[in-house]
Amino acid sequence: MARLADYFVLVAFGPHPRGNGEGQGQILQRFPEKDWEDSPFPQGIELFCQPSGWQLCPERSPPTFFVAVLTDINSERHYCACLTFWEPAEPTQEAMCTEDAAAREGEADEGGSGQLSPAVPSPRGQLFAPKTLVLVSRLDHVEVFRNSLGLIYTIHVEGLGVDLESVVGNLLTCIIPLAGGSQRTISLGAGDRQVIQTPLTDSLPVSRCSVALLFHQLGITNVLSLFCAALTEHKVLFLSRSYQRLSDACRGLLALLFPLRYSFTYVPILPAQLLEVLSTPTPFIIGVNAAFQAETQELLDVIVADLDGGTVTVPECVHIPPLPEPLQSQTHSVLSMVLDPDLELADLAFPPATTSTSSLKMQGPVAQLDSPVTQDKELRAVFLRLFAQLLQGYRWCLHMVRIHPEPVIRFHKAAFLGQRGLVEDDFLTKVLEGMAFAGFVSERGAPYRPTDLFDELVAHEVTRMRADESHPQRVLHHVKELAEQLYRNENPYPAVAMHKVQRPGEASHLRRAPRPFPRLDEGLVQWIVDQATAKTQGAPPAVKAERRTTVPSGPPMTAILEQSSGLHGNSARRLEVVRNCISYVFEGKMLEAKKLFPAVLRALKGRAARRCLTQELHLHVQQNRAVLDHQQFDFVVRMMNCCLQDCTSLDEHSIAAALLPLVTAFCRKLSPGVTQFAYSCVQEHVVWSTPQFWEAMFYGDVQTHLRALYLEHAEDQDSPQVGEAPTQEERSALDVASEQRRLWPTLSREKQQELVQKEESTVFSQAIHYANRMSYLLLPLDSSKSRLLRERAGLGDLESASNSLVTSSMAGSVAESYDTESGFEDADTCDVAGAVVRFINRFVDKVCTESGVTSDHLKGLHVMVPDVVQMHIETLEAVRRESMRLPPIRKPKLLRPRLLPGEECVLDGLRVYLLPDGREEGSGGSGGGPALLPAEGAVFLTTYRVIFTGMPTDPLVGEQVVVRSFPVAALTKEKRISVQSPVEQFLQDGLQLRSCTFQLLKMAFDDEVGSDSAELFRKQLHKLRYPLDIRDTFAFTLGSAHAPGQPPRASKDKSPSLRTLSWNLVKNAKKTIGRQHVTRKKYNPPSWEHRGQPPSEDQEDEISVSEEPEPSTLTPSLALKPSDRMTMSSLVERACCRDYQRLGLGTLSSSLSRAKSEPFRISPVNRMYAICRSYPGLLIVPQSVQDNALQRVSRCYRQNRFPVVCWRSGRSKAVLLRSGGLHGKGVVGLFKAQNAPSPGQSQADSSSLEQEKYLQAVVNSMPRYADTSGRNTLSGFSSAHMGSHVPSPRARVTTLSNPMAASASRWTAPQGKWGSVRVSGRSGGLSGDVGSRLAGRDALSPPQANGAPPDPGFLRPQRAALYIIGDKAQLKGVRPDPLQQWELVPIEVFEARQVKASFKKLLKACIPGYPALEPSPATFLRSLEDSEWLTQVHKLLQVSVLVAELLHSGSSVLVSLEDGWDVTTQVVSLVQLLSDPFYRTLEGFRLLVEKEWLSFGHRFSHRGAHTLAGQSSGFTPVFLQFLDCVHQVHLQFPMEFEFSSFYLKFLGYHHVSCRFRTFLLDSDYERIELGLLYEEKGERKGPQACRSVWEYVERLSRRTPVFYNYMYAPEDAEVLRPYSNVSNLKVWDFYTEETLAQGPPYDWELAQGPPEPPEEERPDGGAPQSRRRVVWPCYDSRPRAQPDAISRLLEELQRLETELGRPPERWKDTWDRVKAAQRLEGRPDGRGTPSSLLVSSVPHHRRSLGVYLQEGPVGSTLSLSLDSDQSGGSTTSGSRQAARRSTSTLYSQFQTAERENRSYEGTLYKKGAFMKPWKARWFVLDKTKHQLRYYDHRVDTQCKGVIDLAEVEAVAPGTPAMGAPKTVDEKAFFDVKTTRRVYNFCAQDVPSAQQWVDQIQGCLSDA
Repeated sequence: MARLADYFVLVAFGPHPRGNGEGQGQILQRFPEKDWEDSPFPQGIELFCQPSGWQLCPERSPPTFFVAVLTDINSERHYCACLTFWEPAEPTQEAMCTEDAAAREGEADEGGSGQLSPAVPSPRGQLFAPKTLVLVSRLDHVEVFRNSLGLIYTIHVEGLGVDLESVVGNLLTCIIPLAGGSQRTISLGAGDRQVIQTPLTDSLPVSRCSVALLFHQLGITNVLSLFCAALTEHKVLFLSRSYQRLSDACRGLLALLFPLRYSFTYVPILPAQLLEVLSTPTPFIIGVNAAFQAETQELLDVIVADLDGGTVTVPECVHIPPLPEPLQSQTHSVLSMVLDPDLELADLAFPPATTSTSSLKMQGPVAQLDSPVTQDKELRAVFLRLFAQLLQGYRWCLHMVRIHPEPVIRFHKAAFLGQRGLVEDDFLTKVLEGMAFAGFVSERGAPYRPTDLFDELVAHEVTRMRADESHPQRVLHHVKELAEQLYRNENPYPAVAMHKVQRPGEASHLRRAPRPFPRLDEGLVQWIVDQATAKTQGAPPAVKAERRTTVPSGPPMTAILEQSSGLHGNSARRLEVVRNCISYVFEGKMLEAKKLFPAVLRALKGRAARRCLTQELHLHVQQNRAVLDHQQFDFVVRMMNCCLQDCTSLDEHSIAAALLPLVTAFCRKLSPGVTQFAYSCVQEHVVWSTPQFWEAMFYGDVQTHLRALYLEHAEDQDSPQVGEAPTQEERSALDVASEQRRLWPTLSREKQQELVQKEESTVFSQAIHYANRMSYLLLPLDSSKSRLLRERAGLGDLESASNSLVTSSMAGSVAESYDTESGFEDADTCDVAGAVVRFINRFVDKVCTESGVTSDHLKGLHVMVPDVVQMHIETLEAVRRESMRLPPIRKPKLLRPRLLPGEECVLDGLRVYLLPDGREEGSGGSGGGPALLPAEGAVFLTTYRVIFTGMPTDPLVGEQVVVRSFPVAALTKEKRISVQSPVEQFLQDGLQLRSCTFQLLKMAFDDEVGSDSAELFRKQLHKLRYPLDIRDTFAFTLGSAHAPGQPPRASKDKSPSLRTLSWNLVKNAKKTIGRQHVTRKKYNPPSWEHRGQPPSEDQEDEISVSEEPEPSTLTPSLALKPSDRMTMSSLVERACCRDYQRLGLGTLSSSLSRAKSEPFRISPVNRMYAICRSYPGLLIVPQSVQDNALQRVSRCYRQNRFPVVCWRSGRSKAVLLRSGGLHGKGVVGLFKAQNAPSPGQSQADSSSLEQEKYLQAVVNSMPRYADTSGRNTLSGFSSAHMGSHVPSPRARVTTLSNPMAASASRWTAPQGKWGSVRVSGRSGGLSGDVGSRLAGRDALSPPQANGAPPDPGFLRPQRAALYIIGDKAQLKGVRPDPLQQWELVPIEVFEARQVKASFKKLLKACIPGYPALEPSPATFLRSLEDSEWLTQVHKLLQVSVLVAELLHSGSSVLVSLEDGWDVTTQVVSLVQLLSDPFYRTLEGFRLLVEKEWLSFGHRFSHRGAHTLAGQSSGFTPVFLQFLDCVHQVHLQFPMEFEFSSFYLKFLGYHHVSCRFRTFLLDSDYERIELGLLYEEKGERKGPQACRSVWEYVERLSRRTPVFYNYMYAPEDAEVLRPYSNVSNLKVWDFYTEETLAQGPPYDWELAQGPPEPPEEERPDGGAPQSRRRVVWPCYDSRPRAQPDAISRLLEELQRLETELGRPPERWKDTWDRVKAAQRLEGRPDGRGTPSSLLVSSVPHHRRSLGVYLQEGPVGSTLSLSLDSDQSGGSTTSGSRQAARRSTSTLYSQFQTAERENRSYEGTLYKKGAFMKPWKARWFVLDKTKHQLRYYDHRVDTQCKGVIDLAEVEAVAPGTPAMGAPKTVDEKAFFDVKTTRRVYNFCAQDVPSAQQWVDQIQGCLSDA
């Protein structure tokens, strides 16, 4: 029984103490005046009476009623029912408010919040003050409070003749029951009658219709969001203008949370003065008047529900986890069925006539009419079902820690989540960790208590709910059943009569009240209260006995959603494999077990297989011990580790819990008295250092022992595991506890004490047991190593997480250890031991305090723990000592990598595991083949590379060696990782190395590799990757291995060498330009052996050289050392004079008469590198520009890179120029200026003038064109980014813009190469000119597919003489050139940083670094698209094709972008490659790279971050991007390139490898300073490693055709026009392919594997063993395993020649001879066409070479189509004849009667006759004809002389004669003495000379 009302309070308006115009509430009277003992009077009640503030109103408002809720310090809620009415203000109150009354009129609405209608105006100036009647109660009977306060107000207003004091006294003395379903009729003595019904069950909340109202206000989705937010402890704020609605909404939300109780701040109506409460950090549910919505805007973490607007606003920083599926969708659908019953019928063709509005058939008339109430109960029933489904089986995870004297219960959260299959579910995890669930466990976990509807539902109805999931009508029926029970709980007697309470008349508040509310007589009211209290004290308390029962547990839990575990679904076969393997292990069949072991490790990824393993291992434990031999122990430990590696720290699936008894049972004997247990080998798992795991295990074992304590039968001691259903005969621990709680009151005091002591002793003994167990698993075998505590989530972090009082980390000092007098001497040991002691003590403190262990026992435990730990450490010492004596596990032998000459090992092999990195090749993948990764081996660090060599860990793969390496200089990112080693399954330290050569090493270090070794590896790697100086890179240190290192040149030497440049540039130019460098079809690099060749007769010296120095620019020359002369000579070659000569560009001076007619000249103005450090020393400039003007011109350009000519078209004579971007004061400034410069111009103005003159000189140097008056140009197209500016008709600006811009208007801009240029409005009349072609609007001839240009002659002659390609940002808003001689083309270019960012994404796309969960091509393509790499390649090709078109049409182009060394270099190189076939040869491409990239100063070292100084700038692959563009063109034009795609990959690899010095440093200036040019070009003594990549390519090309393209058959003077759309571009296989057999194939010496043994007959006389082998795409190099037909034939020729005992002929000679023979055979009668099988059906610029097999009469013969000069064909018979002739030619050289045989050949210097010089000749030793012939050069067919060997008398060593080559060793000279004369010879080096002598003498001896 309880009082209906505790207090009655009268609160009125009073002045504010600060006098600020607002009022405050004053308590006029309260009854009773003294506080009740059980319920003190709540403070601050006057704030809640007027939550918006106390204010006067100018109008009478109708009375308002609402209920506020206050919570006291004991978490008890007090309900304050407030009825407010307004009375005329007293004069004192009015005086207070006379000031600014008008301003307050607008505030009246807020002050009278909740008013129902505007009141009738009162007399002018009259104000009304609020007065509130308050009823304070601990019971929630809202309607009774409303009626009672309304009755008091009615008596006052209507003037009824009833004493107010007696009414108030009766109200305060009314006693009603709390619960139990009783009803009570009360009367307050004013002729009223009210019936109070108490709910059947007190635990079920009373909601009336508040839940239904909440759903109608906010909707299903919003309410579900609020429901999840409240359960996961977020802050929820309700807004409404109605206080009663706020109360109802908060009440409804709390009712939905049942059976959980909300335990945080709950304030349904928050007063305005307390709004700062909203900033509290704790969760809350609060309601606030909507008038204060502005104050809530700044709350960043509060979910705001606007009840009036129906919205819920969730801040961005708040994440509300949704309900787990399928519960979310099921709940949503059921709620929609309840709220909208007609939804199911809406689509019916013939809907039923009527549907009942009430979905419940309740008893009585009330239920039939009261639809919101019934709907409210149905909605609550849906949420009740939801909780029953969520928490189903929760009682199986309760741990009874104590039963007496009071139950202590803990909940095993991890097991619950694991068995429900919701480990990853965010929602349920947060709910279980919340305070509401903790209260739920303590309240509902008790085994013996009263039960309610939820207990019945979760125990007995879950099976029905699962069965009904797919039947909506059955679900709805169940919901209605539950709703009926909820309705009956609130309305036990639904048919009772209505309340009878008098109400005031209509508009009574508008009548003038006769008087204010009277002051009541306190004495009278107190007397009434005292009388009633005296009566109740005498009467016995009517206590209804609670009906307590055993709470049913229900069926065991099941997963919410049965989901298969993906790849590792646990089939019966997998479990069988696990069982068989364990059987083999314990039966000693180790070989069988080893075969199954990899399959077992894979199967153990599945949960069922792990459970199966623990069950099988339990069977082999007898009497808590299982002694194994070493092999068995090893197998068992590895399987345990594999099980534990997937366990999380909380062990949700109870795998670690099941293994815990096993790791202390399995052991092996190391020696007499020394036993090693399995726990010492499974410590490396995070679960052992998690306090929550140990607590759950402890409580589970305590429950088991308590159950055994109270069960009579001893055999029940083996209790089931957590979560497993007991059999029918067993009783669970909860059943036992319930029985004990029922019997507890009947036991005697002594018996009770005995049981309490037994339970406490049980807990205490378990605490001792767990202290031992924890020390087993936390103390490492080698306590000095402390691997456990190093870097994994160790004890330190988890200690601080589990106990906030402890702040010291685990690796604290010795003084911080728990027990300082425990006698630990060793510092390391003490550190580990102290940490373990602290961890165990914290655990003991927590569990013993919670379990009620006495303080004496707890102290004893604290003393015992250090001794336990110390004793275990001593035991482990012996185990470790003995285990060290065991023979170590045989690890695979480390495979030494093959090294290059000069490459040295810096760090010997560190044992590592190479892990899969996401590329499919290593794991078998799409290409097929075995899983080569993970592989076990070692990583080596050399001066050049990082190399991994090893073998796959999977024994099924076989003995394949896995090699992966990359140059140290290519390393782009290195990071530490923590990974699991694939064999031991431990958590290991690892390292991930990513390189820009598209290799990735993801390694886990082996156990034997200490952290110091790994750290040393990292430091050495960093030191090699970023040396302090460029001289420390491998390209320089390589030379020091063979020759004594030269000290670096002193700085004072640099300057003289530069000052001597002027004369030497001029002098050496003569030598260079006179040489023959115009070969095109054949790659013939200028080596030193050809330097003496005279120029051919028909070659004209096109460059005139003058030795007259210009006095204004040349400095006096100094004496030159020979080395300086050599350096200058190299410099002139670097300046690419030979290319300028080939192009017919320029002279060195303007003094010669012949030079006047030439438009350009070679200027030595930069010979001192004074004008531009990054330019070459010799530059091509217009003839008319003097050198002294160039200095001023250069100031206008970035980095002083002024425009210079780099190429000239042989056909149109248009020139290509390059420069840096323009400064603001340059040409752009000139164009922007409105007026001509004044006579007194500044230096900048003069520079601009010079620049204008310079450009004019460029224009004047070009051929003139007619029609200069009305040229039509690119003028019609302006940038879309130039704002509203419309260019004048003469404006000459065009823009290359976003490629996607034209796609919106396909009818105007065809998709393709030109379709990406934006079109402006004036393009209508410009079809056919340059501009319209650029805009893709060529109306004369439609483009072909893919946007290829329709016809090369599409350009009309109307065009500008010079186009300037510039950056749009610089050229924005420029004025047109008044003379229309040049035109600006602003384009959008990407910056270097964009290239860098794009390349990083490309790297991650190609080598992700981690295996994909679902590998698919779409993932790679999406990543590739995100990188935007192909988009950048597209833009480069697009601009290059544009420039090539302009040059082809006769207009010159100046490319002036960025600093002139990145994008500019890419564009001009591509333009020359597309325009000039020479650059598509091997020699031409070399010349192009040397000229445009090296001489013109691309910053290779800066972009490649070669040194420590460049580390911060990172790797920017500008050159690699250029090579990718060349590769794209190569793919589209396979017959136009002499070099193969491997050549491009080779350069792409070695331009970052730092193996060669070619691509080091940033300019020729830096290379001269370092002496690099001299070393590359100078003469060498003896054989050395190649320092230049070109020299290496040349040497390799002599031996193998790897760089040669057999399909090379160019068309002369063809300009290539590749498709540039992204859809036409292909991903370069350089990025994706990998060969794990030998590593990258670009170091040719290493890529050549060991020679294959020849086929031999078996000893038993059987057939020879075949050399057939399996080629795995993921492992072998397919081009090497299966070479193309031509390479195979050439190899076969060499093999046959070797077998015949003759020196093999060079492949190039063979190839050239075959091609020549085929040409001759193609014209047998002189008039036929070549017998080419190629028919040009494709467009003429897209041709491919085919090799076809023709079926002839005599088998099949091979016809090679190698020359495609004409596209005709012949008949089939002609083809067959030609094929047969071609084949006969191929093999005719093996006939001994051949006209010419070459047994040995090579280059020798031969001294001419008397007074004649030494000359290099090609000598051929012919053993067949017994001759030594010589030719002018290698391919010469005309013999120049013969030495008959029959006349040779002797071959002897010779001596250098006058004029002999100076760089050759003296021992390389030899003499051949004949009967006529003595021939003097000189070979290239000593070994070559010796070989020649041996060959000649061998030939003489054979004769």
